Amino acid sequence: MNETKQVTSQTEITPEEKWKTATIANNFIFYKIMRHNPDVCKELLERLLEMEIDHIEMRGEETIETDFGSKGIRLDVYAKNNTQAFNLEMQASDSKELPERARYYQGCMDVDTLLSSQKYKELKDSYVIFICIKDLFAKGLPCYHFENLCLEDNSIKLNDRAYKYFFIASNCDKILNEKQKAFMELVIGRKPGDKFCEHLAQLTEEAKKNTQWRQQYMEWERQRKYDYEDGKEAGIAEGIQQGIQQGAQQKAVEAAITAIKKYKATPEDAAKDMNAPLQLVLEALNQKK
Repeated sequence: MNETKQVTSQTEITPEEKWKTATIANNFIFYKIMRHNPDVCKELLERLLEMEIDHIEMRGEETIETDFGSKGIRLDVYAKNNTQAFNLEMQASDSKELPERARYYQGCMDVDTLLSSQKYKELKDSYVIFICIKDLFAKGLPCYHFENLCLEDNSIKLNDRAYKYFFIASNCDKILNEKQKAFMELVIGRKPGDKFCEHLAQLTEEAKKNTQWRQQYMEWERQRKYDYEDGKEAGIAEGIQQGIQQGAQQKAVEAAITAIKKYKATPEDAAKDMNAPLQLVLEALNQKK
């Protein structure tokens, strides 16, 4: 009985409980802090990329729509300046498609920042940064940095100025850069290791006291649950329908086999008469030989 209660308490965490225990690793909190504190976002980008950034401008809307019929994207944090564009994502779970997302995000950012009258040389340096909890590449590195290289000679860079970073917070003990390490330790729930991280922890607590943000989070969580339930129901219904179709198909194949053996029908005629796929009929015949 106690075990049942324990399992229930672990699996049924309410949005209110999530909000109360949220840290900087919560992507909603992370988005709000970065979006409303450009100076903090700039300092974090400088810390992660180990470079000085002149200034950043937070994009007014993080949703990028491309051509009609193409998939639009919503970025956690999207900032840019005259020569650079930055996308910063907090990723608590591995969706199994982060490399593809990084590729698509970078393409959409290029489309968004290059005007029709501009030359390709005027593309901004593009940085897509995922802050991950788990090691999606399972190689034990604290950071995986990608840019395009020649496979025949790795010393030759394409120099397309497109960079992708996957920081792995769970491997933070291997980070040599103390500033990066302090931030990643904060992400996995350790105490702030420097003044910047103390400031982030303070902003996190202040964010959770914002009643408007709390309400937005509750609505966001509620919609996510609805979307999940709708998808689950649709998946169950689709599975049932597929099962029905497969059952009917199997019966049609069996009827075709009977017609071939009992009435000497050709496989082609039997498949046509019984509305069965000819390929499945031929496969069934070979199995019965």
